Amino acid sequence: MSAPHEEDDLAPTSTPGYKPSAAKSVDEYAKLDAEDESLARWKASLGIVPGASTAGSGPKVTIFSLELASPTLPPGKHLIMDLQNQAEVASLKKNPVTIKEGVEYNVRINFKVNHSIISGVRYIQVVKRSGVKVDKMEQMLGSYGPHPKGELYSKNFDPEESPSGMLARSGTYHVRSRVVDDDGEVYADWEWSFKLGKEW
Repeated sequence: MSAPHEEDDLAPTSTPGYKPSAAKSVDEYAKLDAEDESLARWKASLGIVPGASTAGSGPKVTIFSLELASPTLPPGKHLIMDLQNQAEVASLKKNPVTIKEGVEYNVRINFKVNHSIISGVRYIQVVKRSGVKVDKMEQMLGSYGPHPKGELYSKNFDPEESPSGMLARSGTYHVRSRVVDDDGEVYADWEWSFKLGKEW
């Protein structure tokens, strides 16, 4: 069970005065402003059309993978966390991923909206070293409906630079990642670890 202060770290930031609107079905969204042709075309490109099926059970969103991408990665090397493989997720916590120090990288997340419209979905990551928080990243994924062709969505986050230096290379960094929406619904929550090295 998480400590209360850890849950605070993983809570999405809120904008004072903003209150998410009531959830609507895909069909309700399709009928809004139906007379606006350009808006209707845009909504159709998102799979929001009258009569679209929104019935579904299970999670609204499935997170498939988290990837660390960098132009400095050796050819053919990929750092992809398969979040559908529970054994791999458990291994990520115990076996740190090595990230090259002082390089630019970005995080990419791949997910599928199974049913319904989701809004204000965010990826939150808290990094700790020796139990002390050293970084928090919060990135907006956005609002989505089910993909018209049932395909995955992919979101690239802003580039970041990994720390460098002897002090940064000593020790292991522990990460808690979470995907949550405006309503506080958590779609994924997992832990992993990394260490910094001179090479990938």
